[in-house]
This record gives sequence, structure tokens and C-alpha cells, in this order.
Amino acid sequence: WTPQEKLLHEARLKAKAKRRLRRTSSRDSARESLSEGAEPGPEPGSPKGRAHDRRSRMGKGRGLPKKGGAGGKGVWGAPGVVYGYQEPDARDPNYDEVAQGDTVYATVVPELEEGELEKNVQPMVLEYFEHGDTSEVMELLRGLNLGSRRHAVPSLAVALALEGKASHRELTSRLLSDLVGRVVTPEDIAWAFDKMLRDLPDLILDTPEAPQV
Repeated sequence: WTPQEKLLHEARLKAKAKRRLRRTSSRDSARESLSEGAEPGPEPGSPKGRAHDRRSRMGKGRGLPKKGGAGGKGVWGAPGVVYGYQEPDARDPNYDEVAQGDTVYATVVPELEEGELEKNVQPMVLEYFEHGDTSEVMELLRGLNLGSRRHAVPSLAVALALEGKASHRELTSRLLSDLVGRVVTPEDIAWAFDKMLRDLPDLILDTPEAPQV
């Protein structure tokens, strides 16, 4: 070998010996930490160690936790944050029904649709033509949620009376008089008659003498 080749070979041997010395010293320190009960940490160059490194992969940022430590799953939030009152959720495993106070049960009746209203009110009016008791009709109507369709009650009653006899029209007049202020308002009665006057051509098809009546 030339003198330069010998020097290069000796330098390589020295570098290899230093690497071996560093590896053995790091292994010895890891064994000592394990013997003392400490958990082994990931090697500096391992992928596991890089996965838990908070420093930016792009080389940006200061290495601080995101959102100041207040974000992520299963965290309490930023220090000093005061949360407002939240309604208890019955689906919460820690929900205590006894601690929520007295339970109030209320029956909620949904508002009748147009088809359902006619289906419920028409038999009431036809039965009323038989017994003539306005108080019974009022009680039945109060059990229904008429909502914004209260005006349909007098309109339907008058339409059925037009198809019936003169006694039915007299009973309907008495019924409407008793319903005002209890089930319907004067505005509902006015709206119902207004609608019947607009629908008079359709009423004539079933009752030709409807305009005179």
C-alpha cells in the first residue's frame, strides 16, 4: 500500500471502532434504565420516536402542542377555561333521573291535518243532529288540537246542515252560537262564512238551493 492508502485505512478503522463504542455505550445505558424500572423509550432514529415528536414535519413551528393543549380527543381543555351550564342528557351513562327533580308528564296532542279534521269533526256534527247536546260537542272539540284550523269547524257544520233538513240548520245555528268564545272566535266564524261564499259554486253541486238557504 502507498502511505496515503495506509492512512486512509487506519482512519476508517478508527471511525468504525468509535461507532461500535457509541452503540455499546447506548445499549448499556438502556439496560441500566430497564433495570431501574424505567420504560424504554424509542430510539432517536426510529419511526416510533418520530410519530410522537411534536415538532413540525415541514420544519416550521416552535414544537409547541396544537391549540395550546386544549384540542384533541379525551382532553379537558385549556387551563382556566370555565364552562357554562349544560342541560343533562338522558342518554349520558352518568345521568341520574332522581337528581333532576320532579318529572312532569304532559300529553301532547299534535295539530290535526285537514283530512284528519274532517274525519274527526264530521261524525261529531252528525251525532249532534241526533242528540242536540252542544256541551258534548264542545268537550269533544276541546280534546282535539284544532290549532290554526278552528275556522274549518263552523264551515264543515254549515255545509252538513245545508245537505240536511231545516231542523239540522236550526241545530247548527245553536251550536255555532255556543261555540263562540269557548272553542272558536268570532273571527273564525267570519272566516268560515267568507270561505263558504267563495266556495258557493261547489256547494251548489251538492245542494242546489244553497244560495237561498
